[in-house]
Amino acid sequence: MDRIILTMKWGTLYSAEYVNVLYNACKAHMSVPFRFVCLTDDNTGFVDGVEAYDIPDLGLPKSAWGAGAWPKLGVFSKELYGLSGRALFIDLDTVISGDLAEMFDFAGAFVCLDSRPWRYKSGAPRTGTGIFAFDINALGAVVDRLHENMNGHLSTYENEQDFLHGEFGSLGFGDIQYWPDDWIQSFKYHLRQPLGVDRFKHPNPPSAKILCFHGIPRPIDLINPPRGNWDRFPHYGRGRVPWMVDYWVGFGGSLQD
Repeated sequence: MDRIILTMKWGTLYSAEYVNVLYNACKAHMSVPFRFVCLTDDNTGFVDGVEAYDIPDLGLPKSAWGAGAWPKLGVFSKELYGLSGRALFIDLDTVISGDLAEMFDFAGAFVCLDSRPWRYKSGAPRTGTGIFAFDINALGAVVDRLHENMNGHLSTYENEQDFLHGEFGSLGFGDIQYWPDDWIQSFKYHLRQPLGVDRFKHPNPPSAKILCFHGIPRPIDLINPPRGNWDRFPHYGRGRVPWMVDYWVGFGGSLQD
């Protein structure tokens, strides 16, 4: 069975460097053979080893390309460029710091991250699509469900992960499965220093397989920081974060003067 790491890039928020760094980081943290595929609207600047295909056309309105990440649902298309096997989808704004191989063996028709422990101490899981696994060509019913009432779903759900959380259980594939909590960390909730301390001490380095960024700051803010605060008030971060710079440059990224 092929192991395929998938990512997606559209628009100009993330440069080709993000794709290349993610590919190089995955290559360094995969102990088994794999393919790396980027679904994109622009493959300019990709390094050798990155396979590029067009983002599947789901017929989404332009508004859905900027609110949430609805185009991600295209990975569930019934025919995805002849690809087959187990896929691990990883957002571009992600840091890889541990072996990814066992993520391909984790059982479940759809396995994703649970952001509930990051924001809440109790309650039901909250589906996040920053990192998820599935069998390619097996979940075409997800796209069918979207097309059954696209306008209704786009107005009911804020984003694609809420859509999956609300609709997947009724598609006949069983319940959504979630990664072990200690496999994935959140920059905001695990590594950022407490208020006050963050003015004097850099964020801690990651200790899990994967580090997720969501919202502000983005990884590039810790690498090529703007003047002043790169975090969201009242949190504070200033200057380059050494471990993030080492990661970025070590896997092929560049620094701005």
